[in-house]
Amino acid sequence: MSNLISFLKSRSFVINLVILLVIILIIFGSVSSWMSRFTHHGESISVPDLRGQKIERMESFLADKHLQYKVIDSLFDLQKNPGTILEQDPAPNSKVKEGRTIYLTVNAQHAPDVKMPNLIDVSYRQAEAILLSFGLRVGQLTYRPDLAKNAVLDQRYKGSSISPGKNIPKGSKIDLTLGDGLGSVEVPVPDLTGSPLDEALFVLKGSSLNIGTIHYDKGIRDSTKAKIYRQEPMSAEGATMNQGEAIDIYLR
Repeated sequence: MSNLISFLKSRSFVINLVILLVIILIIFGSVSSWMSRFTHHGESISVPDLRGQKIERMESFLADKHLQYKVIDSLFDLQKNPGTILEQDPAPNSKVKEGRTIYLTVNAQHAPDVKMPNLIDVSYRQAEAILLSFGLRVGQLTYRPDLAKNAVLDQRYKGSSISPGKNIPKGSKIDLTLGDGLGSVEVPVPDLTGSPLDEALFVLKGSSLNIGTIHYDKGIRDSTKAKIYRQEPMSAEGATMNQGEAIDIYLR
C-alpha cells in the first residue's frame, strides 16, 4: 500500500498523467470539430432574398453560402424579366441548416400563347380592358374618319391586321385604329337661324352633324320658345363641313 502511495506521488506518474490528459483533450477537440463540421450542430444560415435575381447566377451565389436550389415551377409575369426569380421557399431571412435546398419559382423564358380577342366595333375603353384581361397591351393608336368616335376599326399585330382567335405571345402589343368621330363625307352647312332647338337638332341629325355648345341670352324667360339667331360655323353658299362635326348655336 505504501508503495502505491509512493508511486502516485512520484514525478513519473504526474508526468504520465499530464500527458494522458493532454491526449484526451486533443482527441475530444478533434471529435468535437469533426462533429460540428459534418453535423453543423448549433449552426444556422439566414436565407437570402433571391426574388428579382436572375436564376443563372444562383448556383455560384448559393454555393458560397452553403445552400442549394431547385426550380419547382415557372410562371409568366409581364412586368418581370425572363428568368427572374418570383418566389422562394423558405422565405427570406428564415434560419436553415447548411446544405438546405431553396425551392424557386421563376419567370418563364418565353411567353405562353393567348388567343387574340375580337375588338372590332367596341369602344377604346372596352378594348383596353379586354386586352388587359387576355394579358395583352395596347400599342400605337391611329385614327381615321368615321362617325363612330373612338370605336375600334382595325386591330393589328406587328404591322398587319390580326384576326380574332389567332395565337400570339402573351404580353404582345396590339395596335388599334379608332374612329375620329368625323365622317369622310362633306355636307353643306345647314342654316339653323330662326329655328327652335328641337327643329335644329332634327336638321343636324339628318345631316349627320352634332350640336355643339348651346348659348342662351341672359334675358331669356322661356327657353322652350327661344329661337336660334346665330350659329358657328355660319351657313353660306358652298360652305361645307365633315359629317360628325358640331355647330354651336345661340338662342334668344
